[in-house]
Amino acid sequence: MYSQALELLQTLISIPSLSKEEDRTADAIEKFFADRNIPTHRKLNNIWAVNKHYNPNLPTILLNSHHDTVKPNSGYTRDPFSPTVIDGKLYGLGSNDAGGCLVSLIATFCNFYDKNNLRYNLILAATAEEEISGLNGIECIYPDLGPIDVAIVGEPTLMNLAVAEKGLMVLDCVAHGKSGHAAREEGTNALYIALDDINRLRNYEFERVSPHLGKVKMTTTIIHAGSQHNVVPDTCTFVVDVRITDEYTHEEVLAIIRDMLHSTVTPRSMRSRSSSIPMEHPIVQAGLALGRSTYGSPTSSDQALIPATSLKIGPGDSARSHTADEFIYLHEIKEGIELYIALLEKIVF
Repeated sequence: MYSQALELLQTLISIPSLSKEEDRTADAIEKFFADRNIPTHRKLNNIWAVNKHYNPNLPTILLNSHHDTVKPNSGYTRDPFSPTVIDGKLYGLGSNDAGGCLVSLIATFCNFYDKNNLRYNLILAATAEEEISGLNGIECIYPDLGPIDVAIVGEPTLMNLAVAEKGLMVLDCVAHGKSGHAAREEGTNALYIALDDINRLRNYEFERVSPHLGKVKMTTTIIHAGSQHNVVPDTCTFVVDVRITDEYTHEEVLAIIRDMLHSTVTPRSMRSRSSSIPMEHPIVQAGLALGRSTYGSPTSSDQALIPATSLKIGPGDSARSHTADEFIYLHEIKEGIELYIALLEKIVF
């Protein structure tokens, strides 16, 4: 399956598939399965398939990765849509994030597709809009998949086990003051209120620390205030990026922040949740038995939108994601397929 997976990845790289524009890569994935007589389902630009002997009485493992990409950045020296192999590296946009993972999971699914003695059902989902956490990606089709007991999310982890992932909450904050003339002792400067609040956020330490993800992290990233030099601003807006660990819910963190600040605080979304999987879970134990290491991931993925227990693992290196002249090593794809299959063999038989 390695050569077929590599050919599919080269095809996907050659088709621009920015988030919300993945229709042609969805077509290519549909064709790949059709050529192998594997029925698929499609909703918008999401494609999924179930194993031939699916049994609703069995637990189900979801294999998920995405086929959308970010926009190529200005640093590219190669055509981002020209899949090129040089010195054992496959170059191209989406090769590492997360094309290598996706085709390795597809190859793994095909390996198990027609086996009739599995203890688990398998569902392969190639999804859209992961890079923007869009509403028309995994979240859109999840109710159509049926009960999911555990998910394997394909993202580049060097095939190590990301057993936890930070969630994200973006906060829009508004400090309210009273306008006045800057030359006189008039008004209440909203900018100063905002600065005091930002300082509180900067120095606050959350009590609970995750063994895998460490501390909840808050970073103020945008601030706006004022209209002209001699007017005390009556409002100041600022944005806070909050990375939440598995020790807290979004609701808990939001309540703590609102209690701490004088500014009004409004979350943009509560969708991107933190995730974790118990170390004693059979799929983690299977990975450990294969010599893989565990860690907590600071980057987000579709795990945040999958309500089931999940594990993030895949070929490639997260450090290469979203970089110019993105690439994946050919041996990483081959190893990815082999390790995915070995991991599942310890579970499904």
